[in-house]
Amino acid sequence: MENVSSFLREARAELKKVAWPTKQQVWYSTLVVLFVTFAVSAYLGLVDVVLTGIFSKIIH
Repeated sequence: MENVSSFLREARAELKKVAWPTKQQVWYSTLVVLFVTFAVSAYLGLVDVVLTGIFSKIIH
């Protein structure tokens, strides 16, 4: 039981040392993630449409 309480104490001490991001940093990071996600999904969708068109002409 000593190990568990020691671990919890040390974990709490380490969490106090963390430099947490501001709300503005979190917001900008979220926007970057959303933009990259939409950009990659649009690119992959375009590649899918092009390859589907190419292969459908080859097969038929």
